[in-house]
Amino acid sequence: MGDGNGWVYCSCGRRHWGLFGAAGILLTDGASVLLQHRAAWTHEGGSWAVPGGARDSHESTTEAALREAVEETSLDTSGVRPFAQWVDDHGRWSYTTILARAACTPQVRSTNAESTDVRWWPIPEVDGLPLHQGFAAAWPHLRGLITGGGTDAGLP
Repeated sequence: MGDGNGWVYCSCGRRHWGLFGAAGILLTDGASVLLQHRAAWTHEGGSWAVPGGARDSHESTTEAALREAVEETSLDTSGVRPFAQWVDDHGRWSYTTILARAACTPQVRSTNAESTDVRWWPIPEVDGLPLHQGFAAAWPHLRGLITGGGTDAGLP
């Protein structure tokens, strides 16, 4: 367990998980994206989002996103190439989505109790899923970065 686990209130007065913010990874093969179906007991359980979680004090956002993907899925990150990031900044707390490409579409499964499924979804089908609210708000921007319709947000 890292030093980033815990609740914090952002400048908007909302409660978020991650004392140093949080990060997740949106992996794409160009036609689909890898999403996690959140377990019922988690925040907004039953929704789909990216694998992710609390960032530890010593981690970059990319390191945190990759660590969380390894903790929550069977993803082998050796073929993962980060290319951009999207930051949802709430003042004293932020969530960074690291966008990454996979050389292929690896078979991936859930490896802990935080999710009930991990699945590749065709990009056009994501809009029809019950999405985590934070991911739903970011999805139009993220989709644009994946499909080339957005501005590259760069990596730190």
